[in-house]
Amino acid sequence: MTTGADDPDVRCLNSRIVYENPWMTLTEDTVERRDGSTGLYGVMRARDFTLVMPWDGERFHLVEQFRYPVGARLWEFPQGSVVGERAASPPEVAAVELEEEAGLRASRWHHLGFLHAGYGRSSNGFDVFLAEDLEQVPPRREIEEQDMRSDAFTVAELWRLVDAGRLTDSHSLAALALWERWRQAKGTLSSR
Repeated sequence: MTTGADDPDVRCLNSRIVYENPWMTLTEDTVERRDGSTGLYGVMRARDFTLVMPWDGERFHLVEQFRYPVGARLWEFPQGSVVGERAASPPEVAAVELEEEAGLRASRWHHLGFLHAGYGRSSNGFDVFLAEDLEQVPPRREIEEQDMRSDAFTVAELWRLVDAGRLTDSHSLAALALWERWRQAKGTLSSR
């Protein structure tokens, strides 16, 4: 393998679909590393998603649901993506997820950043939005979300949920770190 400074460290020699459904595709990729050795990567490919941090000025609004892969009911920020052919921008998806899951609308939005969901095994990532000036509306949950409930927590209460093992979603915790960085830069929100 001839290499140059701009050559990728790992390149795909062959990719085959192992599994596919409307939400994800799992591929097994045969790869070649810069030193010429080969190997396998199992990659989950899915659409990027959005995560919304609804903030009412004192508390964050979270949702709790049963997460089948880990067999537990856990708290997290509202998050999701549009499945199927319908294209939607990240801000549009954020507004849909906020209303659908938490039963809220926001009149003020801040994009806090984009993060990868788990780039050691997955190609997708997520945009993080802070939603403010909230208005309560009826939630429009999907069939998979019928067990979902929502509640609001101060930042100190969020950390107690983490300590109790009730908020273990890495995306939500990463979003909280982005919010903390944004809050410190703005100097406008309390972190009670």
